[in-house]
Amino acid sequence: MKLVIQGKNIDITDAIREYVHQKIEKAVSHFQTMTTEVDVHLSVAKNPRINSKQTAEVTIYANGTVIRAQEGSEDLYASIDLVADKIHRQLRKYKEKLQHRKTHDQPKTGVIVDDVPVAPDLIGDRTPELPSEVLRMKYFAMPPMTIEEALEQLQLVDHDFYMFRNAKTDEINVIYERNHGGYGVIQPRNGNGHTNQKNGKVHQNVEFISEKSNVL
Repeated sequence: MKLVIQGKNIDITDAIREYVHQKIEKAVSHFQTMTTEVDVHLSVAKNPRINSKQTAEVTIYANGTVIRAQEGSEDLYASIDLVADKIHRQLRKYKEKLQHRKTHDQPKTGVIVDDVPVAPDLIGDRTPELPSEVLRMKYFAMPPMTIEEALEQLQLVDHDFYMFRNAKTDEINVIYERNHGGYGVIQPRNGNGHTNQKNGKVHQNVEFISEKSNVL
């Protein structure tokens, strides 16, 4: 298992590195057969108005699935303890779902992404430049999946939304947690003003929203 530790506004000392190894390896010890890489991101907020200044974020890549947890507090070691416990619960939940699928003889969901050669010149005659404010960029594969599978991913990544490619329509959709409970799905409209959604029965707490609708 590959463990990568990175820091923002903080020096990763030997003591911190050893503590992270101890806590995270213990948290994933029973799931190493399904875990390929663990990324740990530690950060300290410079803004004095932020209460949870010491943040620990863990991202685990397991069998093509991304599992994520984040915790923050006034103490970095406490944040590491909290995120280790949280990621352990997330991994246990994921493993239970895999076992449930095997018990019911459901085929394992897996998509092989073909290697597509990258064009040697992606920007043409344009001059490369950075935006005025550089944000944190994340890149990930987006294999087609059903809304039920996207909902499972949303519950694993510890975010309030998840972007995915709808297997029914081959369009980019967003599933998110609604303010008043349940989940919503944002879908683009086609030329005639209708969505291409053709799913029959989906999760009872999922509401479909077009891209111009009120999503709150």
